[in-house]
Amino acid sequence: MHAGNDARAALSPSTAAPTTLQPGTSPRDWAEMRPLASGGVTLLNAHFTQHRFERHSHETYSIGVTRSGVQTFACRGARHASLAGDVILFNPDEPHDGSRGTEAGFGYSMLYVDAALVHAWMGDRGAAGGGAHDRSGMATRYFKAPLVHDPQGALLLQQAVAAVAERQESLHGEEYTAAAMVALLARHGELRRPWAATSLDAGRARMALVREYLDAHFADDVTVQALATQAGLSRAHLTRAFTATYGMAPHAYLNMVRIRQAQAALRQGNAVADVAAACGFADQSHLTRRFKVQVGMAPGRWLSHMQAG
Repeated sequence: MHAGNDARAALSPSTAAPTTLQPGTSPRDWAEMRPLASGGVTLLNAHFTQHRFERHSHETYSIGVTRSGVQTFACRGARHASLAGDVILFNPDEPHDGSRGTEAGFGYSMLYVDAALVHAWMGDRGAAGGGAHDRSGMATRYFKAPLVHDPQGALLLQQAVAAVAERQESLHGEEYTAAAMVALLARHGELRRPWAATSLDAGRARMALVREYLDAHFADDVTVQALATQAGLSRAHLTRAFTATYGMAPHAYLNMVRIRQAQAALRQGNAVADVAAACGFADQSHLTRRFKVQVGMAPGRWLSHMQAG
């Protein structure tokens, strides 16, 4: 399955690791983020030996290539191992974690791409005919598998990564990202039926109420009993049912929502301590710990990277 060393050798190494490391990380652990000035695409280049991502998901499509080592993650009920040259394909809101597969760690590049951009590139918005569409009227396109070995796709991704990393070249970066995304969806994607309340069975409808409650009460000290009341289930059954439906436990989903809210508040210029209080964290250090295990870097460092882009 993993033949094709020529394609892997063609993957260029990442830029040099930053000299300032986060507290508690290995000297070989580093991460850099860069958003396109035009918006809709964010690049992550990273190498981790000690860091572990807890279970989370992204609102965006996440397409990446492992550059070195072995990257392992759990997704769709299975454990996957991505080797150098393999392509990682996460759909929006698809739960996964991440960690090293060997002591040497792993290096990778990931592009986070807004769904609206993807649908526009695929010609989905306002499309007529029999294509499946979500609540916004856009076709729902999904990657069929979270991990593929596709040397051509990996090279397209690497080209997109290099283009997004260039300063003052947003047009170049978006064009190459679009080319990679369209090609990967054509090769590894599918159309699925859109989410609709009328199509949910009773169990999923209850869990949707729980998720909506967590979305609305992220700043509160939410209890299992409050969620069970929303769902009309016992406390013991609630956590199992939510995890089975959404691929992560309620507390993991709540942490993810809090981090997303914190990212938005930080980009609006709010102080880290104020953001922590407003987003349901006990204090700034609590926010920092939770932020790092989902994003890969501390809030202040993440914000500096996003602003530098």
